[in-house]
Amino acid sequence: MTDATAPLTSEIPITSNGTPNDAAEDDTFERDLKKMLQDGPNLNNSSAVQGGSGTTPTTVAPTPFSGVRLNSPTAPSQQQRSPTGPVPPPNPYVGTARPPPTAIEHHPEGVPPPQHMANAVSKIESIKNWSLKQIKCTRQILSERFGRGSRTVDLQLEAQIEVLRDTQRKYQQVLRLARGMASHFYNVVQTQRALGDTFSDLAQKSPELQEEFTYNAETQKALCKNGETLLGAINFFTSNVNTLVNKTMEDTLLTIRQYEQARVEYDAYRTDLEQLQLGPKDATVQARMKDADNAFQTHKDKFDRLRGDVAVKLKFLEENKVKVMHKQLLLFHNAISAYFAGNQTALEATLKQFNIKLKSPGEENPSWLEE
Repeated sequence: MTDATAPLTSEIPITSNGTPNDAAEDDTFERDLKKMLQDGPNLNNSSAVQGGSGTTPTTVAPTPFSGVRLNSPTAPSQQQRSPTGPVPPPNPYVGTARPPPTAIEHHPEGVPPPQHMANAVSKIESIKNWSLKQIKCTRQILSERFGRGSRTVDLQLEAQIEVLRDTQRKYQQVLRLARGMASHFYNVVQTQRALGDTFSDLAQKSPELQEEFTYNAETQKALCKNGETLLGAINFFTSNVNTLVNKTMEDTLLTIRQYEQARVEYDAYRTDLEQLQLGPKDATVQARMKDADNAFQTHKDKFDRLRGDVAVKLKFLEENKVKVMHKQLLLFHNAISAYFAGNQTALEATLKQFNIKLKSPGEENPSWLEE
């Protein structure tokens, strides 16, 4: 194969007169050009292009024209192309520990949804109102204690409330003493039972004193039985007094505490409204006065309602107290008198009169179906 870089030489025919022969020159040029093309590389084969002298052949793979610049950052890769259509972008959260973004992250500029904003605003508003109320009430209480503020007083109702609290304290004292008596008397009954068992054992082991031990054993057993009957009456008394003191009275006192709190709120908002009425009457103050008047009317209605509830509960409590204590005091008197008089029949009749059932030793509580 002839080297493509070798110098080309050809002979140019000359005519007799010294001028070149044009026809011969043309034939020689065409023949040399065909020879050069035959010796050169095949331009139709694009798989390899041979360079100049001393260069290494370089292979260039043909790539179809995609219409996208290779240097463009948005050019799709060869693996992402699909003959059936565009391939969706891969999910960056598949196979990773990172959770998908929340609704707030997808929301523009990270703003939470409207319902979350509404809930937050409502909570903030309720906390604000509660704080303002507490500040007003604390200021009212301090001003009353230091003698600088006025308070609303219902003399008749306040007197009844004070009587109720004093009655509760005294009934609590009666309840403590009755429980203490029941506890001590229980120990006495247990001692009498143990003493009667000991006398019976000695009567069997001491023939010379059998009669005396037997009499004492029977006496202690009779006292033990009567003591258990009296103990049942005392327990019934303490149970009913406990219900009256710690449930019925306490329910009324709970309403009284709510009434007293409502009274403080009523006086606090009343004082606030009075201070605004004494000030200047510009547009801002007028708006504040309107809001203060609405709040005052709301707390006034609450105060009046609770005052009525307290009056009604005090009336019914007094009637219930008289009825309950009349029955319980009669029971306590008859049971104590019959026991210390040694009248077992009268003691048992007292328990039947008040429908008191004693629990036998070893007897289990009846089920709710039996009750």
